[in-house]
Amino acid sequence: MNDEKIKKLKEIIGNSKNICVFTGAGISCPSGIPDFRSENGLYNEKTKGSFTPEQIISHSFFMRYTEEFYSFYRDKMIYEKAEPNDAHRYFADLEGKGKKVTVVTQNIDGLHQKAGSTNVLELHGSVHRNFCMKCGKFYDVTAVTGASRVPLCECGGIIKPDVVLYEEPLNEDIVSKAISAIAAADTMIIIGTSLVVYPAASYVRYFKGENLVILNKTETACDKNARLAIYDDIVNIVNKL
Repeated sequence: MNDEKIKKLKEIIGNSKNICVFTGAGISCPSGIPDFRSENGLYNEKTKGSFTPEQIISHSFFMRYTEEFYSFYRDKMIYEKAEPNDAHRYFADLEGKGKKVTVVTQNIDGLHQKAGSTNVLELHGSVHRNFCMKCGKFYDVTAVTGASRVPLCECGGIIKPDVVLYEEPLNEDIVSKAISAIAAADTMIIIGTSLVVYPAASYVRYFKGENLVILNKTETACDKNARLAIYDDIVNIVNKL
Protein backbone atom coordinates (compact mmCIF):
# COMPACT_ATOMS: atom_id res chain seq x y z
CA MET A 1 0.00 0.00 0.00
CA ASN A 2 1.43 3.33 -1.11
CA ASP A 3 1.95 5.83 1.74
CA GLU A 4 1.35 8.67 -0.71
CA LYS A 5 -2.10 7.26 -1.44
CA ILE A 6 -2.89 7.07 2.27
CA LYS A 7 -1.74 10.65 2.69
CA LYS A 8 -3.98 11.68 -0.22
CA LEU A 9 -6.95 9.81 1.26
CA LYS A 10 -6.43 11.49 4.64
CA GLU A 11 -6.33 14.86 2.88
CA ILE A 12 -9.53 14.17 0.92
CA ILE A 13 -11.42 13.09 4.04
CA GLY A 14 -10.10 16.04 6.03
CA ASN A 15 -11.28 18.54 3.42
CA SER A 16 -14.67 16.90 2.78
CA LYS A 17 -17.83 18.48 4.12
CA ASN A 18 -20.34 15.84 3.03
CA ILE A 19 -19.18 12.22 2.73
CA CYS A 20 -21.20 9.33 1.34
CA VAL A 21 -19.73 5.92 2.20
CA PHE A 22 -21.06 3.17 -0.10
CA THR A 23 -20.32 -0.28 1.31
CA GLY A 24 -20.55 -3.87 0.19
CA ALA A 25 -19.73 -7.24 1.73
CA GLY A 26 -15.98 -6.53 1.79
CA ILE A 27 -16.24 -4.17 4.75
CA SER A 28 -17.77 -6.92 6.90
CA CYS A 29 -15.42 -9.76 5.89
CA PRO A 30 -12.91 -8.82 8.64
CA SER A 31 -15.80 -9.25 11.11
CA GLY A 32 -16.13 -12.89 10.07
CA ILE A 33 -19.01 -12.51 7.63
CA PRO A 34 -18.23 -14.09 4.23
CA ASP A 35 -18.82 -12.19 1.03
CA PHE A 36 -20.84 -13.54 -1.89
CA ARG A 37 -18.78 -13.71 -5.05
CA SER A 38 -15.18 -14.41 -4.08
CA GLU A 39 -13.63 -17.87 -4.32
CA ASN A 40 -14.70 -18.65 -0.74
CA GLY A 41 -17.90 -16.63 -0.93
CA LEU A 42 -21.43 -17.75 -0.21
CA TYR A 43 -22.40 -18.25 -3.85
CA ASN A 44 -19.58 -20.74 -4.39
CA GLU A 45 -20.58 -22.95 -1.49
CA LYS A 46 -22.10 -26.36 -2.08
CA THR A 47 -25.62 -26.81 -0.75
CA LYS A 48 -27.23 -30.06 0.38
CA GLY A 49 -29.87 -30.16 -2.33
CA SER A 50 -30.00 -29.34 -6.02
CA PHE A 51 -30.56 -25.60 -5.51
CA THR A 52 -27.88 -22.92 -5.63
CA PRO A 53 -27.55 -20.34 -2.84
CA GLU A 54 -28.89 -17.68 -5.22
CA GLN A 55 -32.00 -19.76 -5.88
CA ILE A 56 -32.53 -20.40 -2.18
CA ILE A 57 -32.52 -16.70 -1.26
CA SER A 58 -35.17 -15.85 -3.83
CA HIS A 59 -38.77 -14.83 -3.18
CA SER A 60 -40.21 -17.81 -5.06
CA PHE A 61 -38.07 -20.29 -3.09
CA PHE A 62 -39.06 -18.63 0.19
CA MET A 63 -42.75 -18.93 -0.68
CA ARG A 64 -42.53 -22.51 -1.93
CA TYR A 65 -39.92 -24.06 0.36
CA THR A 66 -40.11 -21.88 3.47
CA GLU A 67 -38.61 -24.40 5.88
CA GLU A 68 -35.67 -25.14 3.57
CA PHE A 69 -35.16 -21.39 3.09
CA TYR A 70 -34.93 -20.84 6.84
CA SER A 71 -32.52 -23.74 7.31
CA PHE A 72 -30.10 -22.05 4.88
CA TYR A 73 -30.83 -18.50 6.02
CA ARG A 74 -30.19 -19.20 9.71
CA ASP A 75 -26.96 -21.05 8.90
CA LYS A 76 -25.49 -18.77 6.23
CA MET A 77 -27.03 -15.28 6.47
CA ILE A 78 -27.23 -14.47 10.17
CA TYR A 79 -24.10 -13.75 12.21
CA GLU A 80 -25.40 -12.69 15.62
CA LYS A 81 -21.96 -12.74 17.24
CA ALA A 82 -20.29 -10.57 14.58
CA GLU A 83 -18.88 -7.31 15.87
CA PRO A 84 -18.01 -4.11 13.98
CA ASN A 85 -14.39 -3.96 12.86
CA ASP A 86 -12.03 -0.99 12.69
CA ALA A 87 -13.46 0.10 9.34
CA HIS A 88 -17.05 0.30 10.63
CA ARG A 89 -15.80 2.16 13.69
CA TYR A 90 -13.62 4.55 11.69
CA PHE A 91 -16.56 5.99 9.75
CA ALA A 92 -18.76 6.06 12.85
CA ASP A 93 -15.98 8.00 14.62
CA LEU A 94 -15.79 10.47 11.73
CA GLU A 95 -19.47 11.22 12.27
CA GLY A 96 -18.87 11.48 15.99
CA LYS A 97 -16.20 14.10 15.36
CA GLY A 98 -18.65 16.27 13.48
CA LYS A 99 -18.25 15.14 9.87
CA LYS A 100 -21.42 14.73 7.85
CA VAL A 101 -21.30 11.04 6.91
CA THR A 102 -24.08 9.07 5.25
CA VAL A 103 -23.61 5.32 4.87
CA VAL A 104 -25.36 3.63 1.95
CA THR A 105 -24.87 -0.10 2.38
CA GLN A 106 -25.72 -3.26 0.50
CA ASN A 107 -25.12 -5.25 3.68
CA ILE A 108 -27.83 -6.68 5.92
CA ASP A 109 -25.72 -7.26 9.04
CA GLY A 110 -26.39 -4.01 10.94
CA LEU A 111 -22.71 -3.54 11.83
CA HIS A 112 -22.57 0.11 10.75
CA GLN A 113 -25.27 0.97 13.30
CA LYS A 114 -23.66 -1.23 15.93
CA ALA A 115 -20.42 0.73 15.43
CA GLY A 116 -22.28 3.99 16.07
CA SER A 117 -23.18 5.35 12.62
CA THR A 118 -26.59 7.04 12.83
CA ASN A 119 -27.31 7.87 9.18
CA VAL A 120 -27.38 4.44 7.53
CA LEU A 121 -29.45 3.54 4.47
CA GLU A 122 -29.78 -0.22 4.02
CA LEU A 123 -30.54 -0.94 0.38
CA HIS A 124 -31.12 -4.65 0.96
CA GLY A 125 -32.76 -4.53 4.39
CA SER A 126 -31.56 -6.08 7.64
CA VAL A 127 -31.54 -9.47 9.34
CA HIS A 128 -32.40 -7.63 12.55
CA ARG A 129 -35.89 -6.73 11.31
CA ASN A 130 -38.54 -9.35 10.60
CA PHE A 131 -42.28 -9.06 10.14
CA CYS A 132 -45.40 -11.20 10.12
CA MET A 133 -46.77 -11.59 6.62
CA LYS A 134 -50.29 -11.82 8.04
CA CYS A 135 -50.64 -9.06 10.66
CA GLY A 136 -47.47 -7.01 10.03
CA LYS A 137 -46.08 -7.27 13.57
CA PHE A 138 -42.32 -6.71 13.71
CA TYR A 139 -39.85 -9.05 15.40
CA ASP A 140 -36.13 -8.91 16.09
CA VAL A 141 -33.62 -11.50 14.90
CA THR A 142 -34.20 -13.83 17.86
CA ALA A 143 -37.64 -14.68 16.49
CA VAL A 144 -35.82 -16.33 13.59
CA THR A 145 -32.79 -17.77 15.36
CA GLY A 146 -34.91 -19.08 18.21
CA ALA A 147 -37.31 -20.99 15.96
CA SER A 148 -36.50 -24.61 15.18
CA ARG A 149 -38.33 -24.56 11.86
CA VAL A 150 -40.43 -21.78 10.27
CA PRO A 151 -40.83 -18.83 12.68
CA LEU A 152 -44.48 -18.03 13.32
CA CYS A 153 -46.20 -14.96 14.70
CA GLU A 154 -48.54 -15.20 17.69
CA CYS A 155 -51.35 -14.70 15.16
CA GLY A 156 -50.22 -17.80 13.26
CA GLY A 157 -48.71 -15.96 10.29
CA ILE A 158 -45.28 -16.69 8.87
CA ILE A 159 -42.52 -14.32 9.93
CA LYS A 160 -40.42 -13.08 6.99
CA PRO A 161 -37.02 -11.37 7.16
CA ASP A 162 -37.07 -7.70 6.18
CA VAL A 163 -34.36 -8.33 3.59
CA VAL A 164 -34.64 -7.94 -0.16
CA LEU A 165 -34.62 -11.40 -1.72
CA TYR A 166 -33.98 -12.08 -5.38
CA GLU A 167 -37.09 -11.25 -7.45
CA GLU A 168 -38.12 -8.57 -4.94
CA PRO A 169 -37.89 -4.80 -5.54
CA LEU A 170 -35.81 -2.48 -3.40
CA ASN A 171 -37.61 -0.13 -1.00
CA GLU A 172 -38.38 3.00 -3.05
CA ASP A 173 -38.05 5.37 -0.09
CA ILE A 174 -34.60 4.01 0.83
CA VAL A 175 -33.48 4.16 -2.80
CA SER A 176 -34.64 7.78 -3.10
CA LYS A 177 -32.78 8.78 0.07
CA ALA A 178 -29.65 6.91 -1.06
CA ILE A 179 -29.60 8.64 -4.45
CA SER A 180 -30.11 12.02 -2.76
CA ALA A 181 -27.22 11.33 -0.36
CA ILE A 182 -24.94 10.29 -3.22
CA ALA A 183 -25.89 13.31 -5.33
CA ALA A 184 -25.33 15.75 -2.44
CA ALA A 185 -21.92 14.41 -1.38
CA ASP A 186 -18.64 16.11 -2.25
CA THR A 187 -16.80 12.85 -1.53
CA MET A 188 -18.01 9.31 -2.20
CA ILE A 189 -16.00 6.42 -0.76
CA ILE A 190 -16.83 3.01 -2.20
CA ILE A 191 -15.71 0.14 0.02
CA GLY A 192 -15.66 -3.61 -0.39
CA THR A 193 -17.93 -4.03 -3.37
CA SER A 194 -17.33 -5.30 -6.88
CA LEU A 195 -20.11 -3.00 -8.14
CA VAL A 196 -21.80 -5.79 -10.07
CA VAL A 197 -25.03 -6.01 -8.02
CA TYR A 198 -27.75 -4.04 -9.80
CA PRO A 199 -29.61 -1.85 -9.39
CA ALA A 200 -27.50 -0.77 -6.38
CA ALA A 201 -24.26 -0.46 -8.36
CA SER A 202 -25.92 1.88 -10.85
CA TYR A 203 -26.50 4.52 -8.16
CA VAL A 204 -22.85 5.56 -8.34
CA ARG A 205 -23.66 7.47 -11.52
CA TYR A 206 -25.58 10.02 -9.45
CA PHE A 207 -22.37 11.18 -7.78
CA LYS A 208 -21.35 14.60 -9.12
CA GLY A 209 -18.86 15.57 -6.42
CA GLU A 210 -15.13 16.13 -6.60
CA ASN A 211 -13.73 13.00 -4.96
CA LEU A 212 -14.67 9.46 -5.96
CA VAL A 213 -12.59 7.05 -3.89
CA ILE A 214 -12.42 3.26 -4.33
CA LEU A 215 -11.18 1.12 -1.43
CA ASN A 216 -11.35 -2.53 -2.45
CA LYS A 217 -9.21 -5.64 -2.66
CA THR A 218 -9.60 -5.81 -6.44
CA GLU A 219 -10.32 -3.45 -9.31
CA THR A 220 -13.88 -2.33 -10.07
CA ALA A 221 -15.72 -0.96 -13.09
CA CYS A 222 -15.63 2.56 -11.59
CA ASP A 223 -11.87 2.82 -11.10
CA LYS A 224 -11.30 4.82 -14.27
CA ASN A 225 -13.53 7.58 -12.88
CA ALA A 226 -11.98 7.58 -9.42
CA ARG A 227 -9.70 10.28 -8.08
CA LEU A 228 -8.10 7.67 -5.84
CA ALA A 229 -8.14 3.85 -5.76
CA ILE A 230 -6.44 1.73 -3.12
CA TYR A 231 -6.43 -2.07 -3.40
CA ASP A 232 -6.06 -3.62 0.03
CA ASP A 233 -8.02 -4.96 2.98
CA ILE A 234 -10.16 -2.11 4.29
CA VAL A 235 -9.01 -2.62 7.90
CA ASN A 236 -5.39 -2.25 6.80
CA ILE A 237 -6.33 1.01 5.08
CA VAL A 238 -8.17 2.59 8.01
CA ASN A 239 -5.45 1.53 10.42
CA LYS A 240 -2.94 3.39 8.23
CA LEU A 241 -5.25 6.41 8.38
